[in-house]
Amino acid sequence: MSGNGFDFNRRRFLGAAAAAAGVTLAPGVTLYGVGQAGARGLDEPASAEVRWGMLIDVNLCTPDCDACVSACAEENGLTGHGRPATDAQWIRKVGVRDPGNGVEKSVPVMCQHCAEPPCVDVCPTGASFKRADGIVLVDKHICIGCRYCMLACPYKARSFIHEDLTDQKPHAPRGKGTVESCTFCVHRVDAGGTPACVEACGSAGNGAMTFGDLNDPDSEISRRVAEYATRQIRADLGVDPGVRYQNL
Repeated sequence: MSGNGFDFNRRRFLGAAAAAAGVTLAPGVTLYGVGQAGARGLDEPASAEVRWGMLIDVNLCTPDCDACVSACAEENGLTGHGRPATDAQWIRKVGVRDPGNGVEKSVPVMCQHCAEPPCVDVCPTGASFKRADGIVLVDKHICIGCRYCMLACPYKARSFIHEDLTDQKPHAPRGKGTVESCTFCVHRVDAGGTPACVEACGSAGNGAMTFGDLNDPDSEISRRVAEYATRQIRADLGVDPGVRYQNL
């Protein structure tokens, strides 16, 4: 068997082992049951009865505020190296301008957690996957760094890790040579909390972000989506993003 074939099969073996038990990626960094939902116990799978989503009111998002970006970096241990082209960027602020009236708005963009994620379709190893509750993740154990998912993502929401990493967060294992993106702070969600960006946005006084279950008609996010006009970025692609925008 060739060296490449051995490496590929070894990655598949490690991926299968990771699904059954905790696997240590680095000292103090262990990944447990990547497809599991912690709030219901690590032995219980995520439920398809839930679809986690986010609503962002861009009228409440000011260009000078980066609370969501800073909170994401702090929560997930995303250290910048002064190289914007290669630094991890799980959430970014994008300036958009309406050519008709000249109105400019600041729009937070992250992984859109699509119902039909293109990144999952093109992944050759199954490292990119969607949980039953709609959260799209990357299994670092079987990611081979091919970056097909980065090419397939219409939102440019994924980053490739070029640097050696230290001082990782135990709940957000990362690895040089793998791809990563926004996880909706899945560790918080599984514990019954909300993503760090949403919490920070509320604390900063803007309150532009709402997170919740799109399948629950009584949730705040569902009530807002029903009451106000919202849109998905590139809805024409048919991937059904879980992130919606108001006043965009």
